[in-house]
Amino acid sequence: MTDLYLSGDPVADDLLNANPFALLTGMLLDQQIPMEVAFSGPAKMADRLGGLDAQQVADMDPDEFLEVFRQKPAVHRFPKSMAGRVQDLARSIVEDYGGDASGIWTAGNPSGAEVLARLKMLPGFGEQKAKIFLALLGKQFGLEAPGWREAAGDYGRSDVAMSIADVTGPESLVAVRAYKQQQKAKKK
Repeated sequence: MTDLYLSGDPVADDLLNANPFALLTGMLLDQQIPMEVAFSGPAKMADRLGGLDAQQVADMDPDEFLEVFRQKPAVHRFPKSMAGRVQDLARSIVEDYGGDASGIWTAGNPSGAEVLARLKMLPGFGEQKAKIFLALLGKQFGLEAPGWREAAGDYGRSDVAMSIADVTGPESLVAVRAYKQQQKAKKK
């Protein structure tokens, strides 16, 4: 098991390390909130639900699941839309991978390009999010899919601090934040 530092909370990071659905959910939540808040979200859900399983989330009444998101502290700053996206993700994993999120990167021994294609088919995973998640799998979870670095593009490079894939501790978190601020400034 890898020592993760995605949420900054050892309990939340342990869940992300042990539960592929939690890890995917954290990545899905990583928009319009700080990275570590997004990756803490699955632990909040697991605490409130007594665990975190794709089948369980897929089967929940949407209003009940929304309440899980809204409880203080909220899972996301946009609870309604993000609760719906997480349920859509869970349903996709149940339908396409029998509830096993790791099947996205393990079923059939896929290449990096195939893993990327599978990720892009998930609800809420566009090109950039899929590439970042692929880089996270390769850099911190030992994904050995041939060509994963190429498929992940710049996020797959070993000499960068661009995304959550590169966060391994407080120093790298600061470096990734600085990179993101620099990118925002360039857009203005």
